[in-house]
Amino acid sequence: MTNSVPDHFRHSYTKDKRALITRLRRIEGQARGIQRLVDEEAYCLDILQQVEAMTAAADQVALLLLEDHIDGCLTHAVESGHGQPYVDEVMSVVRRTMGRRGPRRADSGS
Repeated sequence: MTNSVPDHFRHSYTKDKRALITRLRRIEGQARGIQRLVDEEAYCLDILQQVEAMTAAADQVALLLLEDHIDGCLTHAVESGHGQPYVDEVMSVVRRTMGRRGPRRADSGS
């Protein structure tokens, strides 16, 4: 789907671009902090706690992007009669994100 996006199409996440950039910069700072903790040979669980915080922040970025994609891109595709490939694509990404490549719904046509 990503290669078939028309040049004039505006991705739905652009309305949240500032918030996304802010969150990503915060994650970048967290990663540098974790590097510093490792370099300083900090206590393992302190490092793991910071990794968990960074993972949670990354999950929030992913959720915001997913929400925007469903609300904008996917909704537009469904309304224009081209929804199923986009639904399949979203579900594929969600499965990978959740660490599952399990069975698809029986009525997905694949």
